[in-house]
Amino acid sequence: MTQPDTDVCIIGAGISGISMAAHIGMICPDRSYTILERRDQIGGTWDLFRYPGVRSDSDMHTLGFDFEPWKHQDAIADGPNILEYLNRIADERGIREHIRFGQEVLSADWDSLTARWTVTARGKDGTQTVTTARWLYFASGYYDYDNPHDAQIPGIEDFGGDVIHPQFWPEDYDYSGKEVVVIGSGATAVTLVPAMTDKARRVTMLQRTPTWMGAGPRQDKWNKRFLRWFPEKVAYRLTRWKNIALRSYFFNLSRRNPQKLADMLRNMLKGQLGDKYDPKHFEPPYNPWQQRLCLVPDGDLFEAVKADKARVVTDHIAGFDADGIKLQSGEHLPADVVVTATGLRLVLAGKVEVSKDGEPVDWTDHFFYRGTMFSNLPNLSFVFGYLNASWTLRADCNARYACEVLKEMGARGVDVAVPELLPEDEPEAVEPWDYTSGYLNRAKGLMPKVSAERPWTLAHDYLADRRDFRQRPVADGVLRFRHAPAASQDEPVSQHEKIAAE
Repeated sequence: MTQPDTDVCIIGAGISGISMAAHIGMICPDRSYTILERRDQIGGTWDLFRYPGVRSDSDMHTLGFDFEPWKHQDAIADGPNILEYLNRIADERGIREHIRFGQEVLSADWDSLTARWTVTARGKDGTQTVTTARWLYFASGYYDYDNPHDAQIPGIEDFGGDVIHPQFWPEDYDYSGKEVVVIGSGATAVTLVPAMTDKARRVTMLQRTPTWMGAGPRQDKWNKRFLRWFPEKVAYRLTRWKNIALRSYFFNLSRRNPQKLADMLRNMLKGQLGDKYDPKHFEPPYNPWQQRLCLVPDGDLFEAVKADKARVVTDHIAGFDADGIKLQSGEHLPADVVVTATGLRLVLAGKVEVSKDGEPVDWTDHFFYRGTMFSNLPNLSFVFGYLNASWTLRADCNARYACEVLKEMGARGVDVAVPELLPEDEPEAVEPWDYTSGYLNRAKGLMPKVSAERPWTLAHDYLADRRDFRQRPVADGVLRFRHAPAASQDEPVSQHEKIAAE
């Protein structure tokens, strides 16, 4: 049987793809890999988003990799520093030479006869290339890079100024002296508003509903102490586990005693905002962590509000005119620039057409397996980050697990690893998450099924996942290993070769 082009095909060279490549180098260096990246640079989301102030919405001691300390003094880091971190790792670990840039993956088909994936990608010149691989690893994130959520804002076509979506921020856009209205209340809006006060005449955050926010230090004082007392890697690990424990505590508190956490956040907001505090604008009608909690580094948004450089308005849009926004309350917001930070659109597998022996894969027919593979789909894994913690925590777990599966396959001398689930054994499907965020609710119809019990679940509990990955063996009786049927044939013909011949 002919050899595939590569052992592992990784789709995407962002955080998840760099993590997988690094783990292959550490755990199974005998395996070859190729990364297909549609952009011209590594970084994924961090290369795409270029709006003012773009930064991490969680601390870099957990958004950073478990194998590589975050060295910058800011724990809440801006986009350029995150890109520098990713580029340094790619260069130091020899990852860049495995990346094929400018390759938009169109389709991936599993051929059961030869036990390999055939991945078709298109270059910027329209030329299509084909890569065969033993294992397919989706590190493409879960955002639609081409089409953000269309909130269908009424009458926006009547506005006479500039309308910008943060996902497509114009290079060198000058908003100096302009009246800016940012529509939205999520992490992007909370980042944009204080960042744009440096040049804008005034920045208004227009929201339909408030979001729970919490101030956090841009620099971690405990990390500074740990660095004085311990070697860098030890200090990084201590800071990382401190932050994991704190995040876990507050999230679990939101489920055990949401009122207590709400009171804590409310008191913090009152202390930060002083007489600018108004529950209409800063107290959501839902409990903390029913939607994602927004981090405000050094309270920069609150400082901008207190200094009257920014304001928060809670209302519904009635329409637009040439000079601004008409609100249902009757108020008119003057605007030269409207920024539509109204949410992102989720997609699975980067919109790649995935098939098995030529038949399209319907993700909703399959169960998540251990939060990274899928029932009855062989040699395939995926990263869908935590909704209540840093994306990289899941990315590192999944990369390590995929490499352990590859090692087990090598030890057994087999070609296929598949989580088998018979129809009669399917567990009861439950909701994939208990969050009310709009972007998540809109995506439920795309999602694979999940169970309340392991291994058929997509848990959002890093500590529990970590225990499971460490305690449950790779060969757990559900993940089945076997040889490719073509391995015993003298002249195997793959499905793709058959189609070409016809």
